[in-house]
Amino acid sequence: MVLFFAKKRTLKGLIHIDGVALPVRVVLDLASGHYYSLTTRRITLRLPITASEAMIRDFLHTVQEWVKVQFEQQPAYREAYFGKQFRHGELLTVGERKYVLSLEFKDRITSSAKLVGDTICLELNENLNSWQRTKTAKTLLSRIVAKDFQKEIAHRVTEMNARTFRQPIRSINLKYNHSNWGSCSNAGNVNLSTRLLFAPRSVQDYVILHELAHLIEMNHSDRFWALVSQHMPDYQQAEKWLKTHRAKCDF
Repeated sequence: MVLFFAKKRTLKGLIHIDGVALPVRVVLDLASGHYYSLTTRRITLRLPITASEAMIRDFLHTVQEWVKVQFEQQPAYREAYFGKQFRHGELLTVGERKYVLSLEFKDRITSSAKLVGDTICLELNENLNSWQRTKTAKTLLSRIVAKDFQKEIAHRVTEMNARTFRQPIRSINLKYNHSNWGSCSNAGNVNLSTRLLFAPRSVQDYVILHELAHLIEMNHSDRFWALVSQHMPDYQQAEKWLKTHRAKCDF
């Protein structure tokens, strides 16, 4: 009889920081001793293949406390897992506009935001954990900024359409979208992501032109790209910028 022993096993563990569950990749192999590491994309715990469930639980607790310290000492790591932590008095630059953030935490169920002059007043539920605070703040900030930029963006879309394809437009919407920069429907609805506002004006123009071209061609066929190239021969430079700086275009 021949017995085969696994040389390596990978398990999924969890640690909890500020009420948020973070996944940990637990690797059990033939190496002796233990090791844990943290990157902006993964938390890893490495233990001997013979480690018991109790040992794994104990080390996950150790990793949890260690990660807390790393988050305090290296904010970039914390931001990678929780997103940006907004601060009272912080300056938010969107395009050529600058906003001052007024941040308050209150004992209330809902969170809200309003624009007073150039100050965005955020009132967040004090019971939200770090991840929830970031997500809620980004949502509210995006709505306020979208409303502030709506008239300008609508004018630019309308103006570019008049100079290029001259197609009927039903509506022009500016809202937060993380999965794409813009979209266009058969009904003539042009949607642009507020994340685009962090890009240079020339790049914004490309995305606007791209979506307007979809009013004629709802696909990415050769005919579609010919339409784009006709009015912006160097559009590939804008595409390259978006791919390179995607992570920087966000609240």
